[in-house]
Amino acid sequence: MRALSAARPGSPAGAALRRVPGLAVAVAVAALALAAGEFVPLVGGPVFGIVFGAVAGAVVPGLHAERWSAGYAVAARPVLQLSIVVLGTGLSLRQVVAVGGGSLPVMLGTLTVALGGAWLLGRLLGVRGATRTLIGVGTGICGASAIAATSAVIRPKQAEIAYAVGTIFTFNIAAVLLFPPLGHLMGMSPHSFGLWAGTAVNDTSSVVAASFAYGGDAGSYGIVVKLTRTLTLIPIVTVLAILAARREAPDGPRFRLRHLPWRKIVPMFLIGFLAAAALDTLGLIPASWHAPLSWAGTFLITTALAGIGLSLRLADLRAAGHRPLLLGAFLWVAVAASSLGLQALTGAL
Repeated sequence: MRALSAARPGSPAGAALRRVPGLAVAVAVAALALAAGEFVPLVGGPVFGIVFGAVAGAVVPGLHAERWSAGYAVAARPVLQLSIVVLGTGLSLRQVVAVGGGSLPVMLGTLTVALGGAWLLGRLLGVRGATRTLIGVGTGICGASAIAATSAVIRPKQAEIAYAVGTIFTFNIAAVLLFPPLGHLMGMSPHSFGLWAGTAVNDTSSVVAASFAYGGDAGSYGIVVKLTRTLTLIPIVTVLAILAARREAPDGPRFRLRHLPWRKIVPMFLIGFLAAAALDTLGLIPASWHAPLSWAGTFLITTALAGIGLSLRLADLRAAGHRPLLLGAFLWVAVAASSLGLQALTGAL
């Protein structure tokens, strides 16, 4: 009786059981994707993960049913975050600091292009208010994570959040499929491709997929650049929160930093990644563990991307509307081009 009551729908055990079916489907798709990646290494398992997931969701009846969605969500977020922490075990803090510091000129330049372009092009295209801001920070920083953190302080309408997320998601998928072949066509080194992906691709999941598909150490390089870029959320969201507080109550109580949603601005997986890199720096992770941990990280990444693909619905992509999509497209191209241009200017290309 106790076991039955523990597994009731409203109990923690019941909630955990609801996640199992969808997560199992994502794991199965990931296994197939990794096998396909062995045959076509130029594409790689992570990219096959999101493609196979999207195809399965589109052609297999019932895979978009409610019973699967909780498991897909676990794969798409917690599993992805865990994969980044695991991959941190293969990097020393010296590498993290060197890569992150070396990417700053390109990263700050592309961030300026994204935010400035969102303000200017948004006005020209008639995309106003919070939608313009959310697309700008989503393109310039870290996709849906930046949109979520920014939404917590500027409090947009649900429709504005949906437009922004739909727009960013559309170009995440495009980046995963287009960036690796374009990089090979341009003859980019793994380091320059990792810097390009880390500064020009929106969501962390898409940076991981594109950079690991490219091969070499582009994956680890792209992750460090991306996580360094994520840290810019702190000053930008702080400024937006101050502006929002002044706009809403210019003569009211003063804004205080403790009011900020710090847990959303500084994600725990970023702290976990740095902790894992610190353990490796201190020599607490044996060298013989690096290869298995690297494989485990890749499998977790592929599972996460399979979950994202399985969750994909064409209606979600169409829901963004044409003006936000145009703004997202212009910003995406502008950021990708400016990243390449700044790499050429700084000698990183």
